[in-house]
Amino acid sequence: MARLMRTTEIIIIGGGPGGYEVAAELAATGHKVVLIERDRLGGTCLNRGCIPTKCLCASASTAMTVASAAEFGVDISSVTVDYGRAVERANGFINKLRDGVGAMMRDVEVISGEASLKADKVVEVNGEEITAERIIIATGSRPAVLDIPGAKFAVTSDEFLSLTEIPQRVAIIGGGVIGLEFASILAAFGREVTVIEFCKEVLPPFDAEIAKRLRTALTRRGIKFLMSTKVVAIEQGLRIIYEGKRGKDSLECDLAVMAVGRWPVLPKGTEEAGIELTERGFIKVDELMETSVNGVYAVGDVNGLCMLAHAASAQARRAIGSDVNLDVIPSAVFTQPEAAMAGMTEDQAKAKDYDLMIGKASFAANGKALAMGEGEGTVKIIFSRESGFILGCHIIGPHAADLIAEVTALMFGMTTREELADELVHGHPTLSEVIQTAARNAK
Repeated sequence: MARLMRTTEIIIIGGGPGGYEVAAELAATGHKVVLIERDRLGGTCLNRGCIPTKCLCASASTAMTVASAAEFGVDISSVTVDYGRAVERANGFINKLRDGVGAMMRDVEVISGEASLKADKVVEVNGEEITAERIIIATGSRPAVLDIPGAKFAVTSDEFLSLTEIPQRVAIIGGGVIGLEFASILAAFGREVTVIEFCKEVLPPFDAEIAKRLRTALTRRGIKFLMSTKVVAIEQGLRIIYEGKRGKDSLECDLAVMAVGRWPVLPKGTEEAGIELTERGFIKVDELMETSVNGVYAVGDVNGLCMLAHAASAQARRAIGSDVNLDVIPSAVFTQPEAAMAGMTEDQAKAKDYDLMIGKASFAANGKALAMGEGEGTVKIIFSRESGFILGCHIIGPHAADLIAEVTALMFGMTTREELADELVHGHPTLSEVIQTAARNAK
């Protein structure tokens, strides 16, 4: 039986980026904040997503660099890779960063437990009822699983990241960001990888041309792709049955990884509390991230608008009143080579009837990229011919995830093609020169 109800200013459900960052910000300015987390602070991003994956990506990149050391005049007699040690390194950084999040919560009341939503903005946790003027739901998402026979024989992304040993033959179901990053990591560690993707191209949200270039680059690294292919069953013993362009076929593997998207994690009592959901089962919100219940907000993966950690943080700041621009949010894929994007794809811009100018430039003509031994890749920028503004940018190549930040800032500042091409000055030799060259090449 619940104890007497108490009142606070703000309740945040979920200790991931969409929760802990605004909790710390609000508490630092004198607000009384209660944060409820049922698992570990840091959420999926820190514990089972962005951070462990990027640590493994860094290990994979190092392995590839060492393997090609002779090209740089550095002779290494023998090279061995140890996946278990790479995972151990990642776990060390996860623990360190989680301690840092804990330190940020020094002025926040953190409750470990599972929150249940009640009517009239009441939250129950560990038998206690708490009410607040504002409630922010930041409960994130979980790995999606195909509704097919034998799905239980595949591991999810959560389970994959807990493995310390990887067998030789790996099948990855899904060619989105998660699937491609796993594929790139495993290929660097010498595993035989096959990616099975339902769509006709990998990375459906990305520009089709850039996605194809990335798939081609990964194919050259030995990763196999089965495109426009539907997985219909997984048999015990890890035989994957699929239907492709040539009909039904099968693939044997030693490990199957399910990487087919993510589902929202809804707090208990969400619908009973009067919170409306979308057709896909995410929490429906308005432009201020407010739900159908006045004073209750939902940010991050749980609303399905943009399932990225930095988007969750930005949405949470919007929910507490900050004037955050959510129109241009960059995203990146930490494969080898990297890929990144911001804004519209070429197809999306054409669908909106823009008169386009498109500029492209290759890293193969960039001195810094060649010196790094990473001359593969392209920058593609989509401009409005009428206004000159950047509508979208898509990059495949070295440090694409970092380079997209410049373009995002230029889009925010409404920089025109002419200004980028002729008025801004970029350092030489730097990778960023490719962005300016793409603007100069626009036609």
